[in-house]
Formats: sequence, C-alpha cells, structure tokens
Amino acid sequence: QVHLVESGGGLVQDGGSLRLSCVTSGGTMSRYAMGWFRMAPGQLREFVSAISWTDGQTYYTDSVKGRFTISRDNAKNTVYLQMNNLKPEDTAIYYCAASGSHYYPFEFHNWGQGTQVTVSS
Repeated sequence: QVHLVESGGGLVQDGGSLRLSCVTSGGTMSRYAMGWFRMAPGQLREFVSAISWTDGQTYYTDSVKGRFTISRDNAKNTVYLQMNNLKPEDTAIYYCAASGSHYYPFEFHNWGQGTQVTVSS
C-alpha cells in the first residue's frame, strides 16, 4: 500500500505561484501513474492533472492548462504540481493520488491527506 504525503500549500495572492509536492512511500512510485485532484468548499472533488508512469504523458483539466505543470522525480519518489498565475477559483484542498493503471483515464486508489491552497483576490 503506497503512502502519500502532500506539502507546499499555503496562502497566495491572485496571480501568484505555488509548488505542491507529494512524497510517496511503501511502493515503487515509478510503477504508478500519479495525479492531483482538488476539492473546493461545497463542491465535489475534481481532477486537476495526472502523469503516466509508462511514457510520462501528462493530462490536465481545461481550467488549469497553460498554468499548472505536473512532473515527477522517481528517484526522489516525489511528484510535483507547479501552479502559476493562480486565481481565486483555484482555492481548494489539493490531493495527491496514485494509480496502478497503465492507461488514461487512470483509476486512483491511494490518496494523500491533502494540502490547502488559498488564493486571495
């Protein structure tokens, strides 16, 4: 069972940047697709981004394309989400997730505890 711990959240102004990190343990991260999801107050959890473990292909929801970048460092068992030009509507708890799926859309079964991102206007 892979264990995930997110960090890097915080309070930032409109237009600012943050980099989220997710460290994995208890599994071989190089064999997992990794993803980021978020949940805003009163809303359902939504997909943000994912990166394949087979070919490094990346995927983004439309609202973050061109602003967010997902990357992974298998040697450090860490996946990152670089978030630029943040907007108030990006405010949410961000969750890291791992999937053993080979193909997109991935099925995520392992989740971190989340990190809060707040963007002030």
